[in-house]
Amino acid sequence: MLIRKTANLTYSEVTPKSVYLERRKFLRDIGIAGAAVVAGARLWQFASPETEAFAGTKLNVASKSPYSSTEQQNSFQDVTHYNNFYEFGVDKSDPAKNAQNFKTSPWAVSIEGEVSKPQKMSVEEIIKIAPLEERIYRHRCVEAWSIVVPWIGFSLSALVNLVQPTPKAKYVAFETAYDPKQMPWARFAGIEFPYVEGLRLDEAMNPLALLCVGMYGETLANQDGAPVRIIAPWKYGFKSAKSLVKIRFQKDQPNTTWNRMAPQEYGFYANVNPTVDHPRWSQAKERRLGEFGKRNTLMFNGYGDQVASLYTGMDLRKNY
Repeated sequence: MLIRKTANLTYSEVTPKSVYLERRKFLRDIGIAGAAVVAGARLWQFASPETEAFAGTKLNVASKSPYSSTEQQNSFQDVTHYNNFYEFGVDKSDPAKNAQNFKTSPWAVSIEGEVSKPQKMSVEEIIKIAPLEERIYRHRCVEAWSIVVPWIGFSLSALVNLVQPTPKAKYVAFETAYDPKQMPWARFAGIEFPYVEGLRLDEAMNPLALLCVGMYGETLANQDGAPVRIIAPWKYGFKSAKSLVKIRFQKDQPNTTWNRMAPQEYGFYANVNPTVDHPRWSQAKERRLGEFGKRNTLMFNGYGDQVASLYTGMDLRKNY
């Protein structure tokens, strides 16, 4: 059987549903579903009957970004079936099952606080702010696994410039959707909702910070943060807030969810730093989904050339 690899696909074929369907069939054929662990995910997850939680529509992508990684991207199956999204369950496989009927249209994002032009924008309006780019970004989860994803969006700075922050604005806070009726699993998560994250304003203005509306050539899957999310690839994954409903510019540092719940484990900055261990495990190495071996974790997840200057003079062990 010929198994096509994502890295060999052209951009016009960048939604590789056929890739992961072939992969699943292959696993069934050789009869090893559930027999081993690949990058922390059970093989039976890849061999089980398909959870079709993605009905995306094609996006008009202007170009590939020069910020894109040249590493082989993970499959559509990896990215849509191994997720942290506690509103839809705490197991990595839960969001793909539980987010299928999450209502993401109509949707509005409120931009407020210390801005000259506060406004409430639909996703359709957000998409028109700037030309959409594909950005293949590396991601590093605080749980020591990593992934490479072809996101679609534009630099968050385009939105920041549009709403014109006042001189008082020093931080940007992101609030995510929370609907107990659509997210009954959230009550078992052990954290407070709605989920809140944030960046310093200069971090939000860095061109790597992405306002993301799609992946693999189409709109976002529900379990991956539909319909609009933040991506900050030099930080651990929990900083990249999903399913945004509010963006607030403010003077003071946001009281973010994980920093509030477990400050000894999750700092506000959350920059990928292999020299600062999580209290319960090392961050020096990581395992890429789909690989058996481990690789060294890179400072700032390999994006040091673009972001290290933001932290000149800071103690990055103290400001973790």
